Amino acid sequence: MLFAITQLISGLIGIAILVLFVGAVTGNLFFVVKQQHAVIIERLGKFKRIVGAGFHAKIPFIDRKAATVSLRTMKNGFDIDVKTQDNVTIGLEVSAQYHVSYEMGTRPSESGVYKSYYMLQQPVAQMRDFITDALRSSIPVYTLDEVFAKKDDIAKDVNATVSEQMDAYGFTLVSTLITKIALPSEVEDSMNQINAAQRTKAAAQDLAEADRIRRVTEAKAEAEAMEKAGEGIANQRKAIALGIKDSLEIIQETGVGNDEANQLFMFTQWTEMMNEFAKSGRASTVVLPADFTQSASIFEQMVTASQANDSAPVPPVPAPPAPQKK
Repeated sequence: MLFAITQLISGLIGIAILVLFVGAVTGNLFFVVKQQHAVIIERLGKFKRIVGAGFHAKIPFIDRKAATVSLRTMKNGFDIDVKTQDNVTIGLEVSAQYHVSYEMGTRPSESGVYKSYYMLQQPVAQMRDFITDALRSSIPVYTLDEVFAKKDDIAKDVNATVSEQMDAYGFTLVSTLITKIALPSEVEDSMNQINAAQRTKAAAQDLAEADRIRRVTEAKAEAEAMEKAGEGIANQRKAIALGIKDSLEIIQETGVGNDEANQLFMFTQWTEMMNEFAKSGRASTVVLPADFTQSASIFEQMVTASQANDSAPVPPVPAPPAPQKK
């Protein structure tokens, strides 16, 4: 009896050694799990355990690797059609970033890896349905302009809603982004025309305002210039009057009478005027009066001089002979 038991144990040990040898040769004994991955082990079709990155062993032909679950963040894009409050159908390009939940839970069945594999067969399709439903519930309360202005807030609300739903299936929704808003061609053309008209109106208003500012500035500058010119002329006349007064007083201090002083001053002013006229180059000949006291004959002398320059010289007429006494 003892011999039979010993033989049985020896046979079982041999079989175990043979199984381990075959398992090692065929690769069913040892396995390696890569970083950011987890492997679900089943024993005879029933969940056994979850192993993380590293070197592991399992019973050949009894235990099997049911699935290798990636723990890295993944991304999927969806094209979703929705309608706004003002009855405009728009196309949204939505990008969702998600990963298997890192929660381990108190039991294996509560971990994210377990739920992502055993509870949901098509997680991406389910996520798309959740996002579509959330968008078609939130977008209709916004007008088209509000969708453009608040697309980030809408995406955050959708992410919060869908993240809570996907968490029950072992997935964590990191972010949901609305990357593009596509409009019907006729709506886009209408919006472009409206924007162009608004910009044209704004440009016309800006140009009109700029022209008004320019005109006001020029008017103010012209008024200030005329004011300064008037002040300059007034100061010039005042200085001339003061200069004349001082000159007359100095001349009178020498003992010259008032009439003589006035005539001397007038002569000085007249000669200065003639000097400036000669310097201007406007005439090649300057005709001066023979007697300054006879100022009334200046024009007549100028005419006579002009006629003398234009005509040939006339010989003097001899005087008639004196009468002889008888």
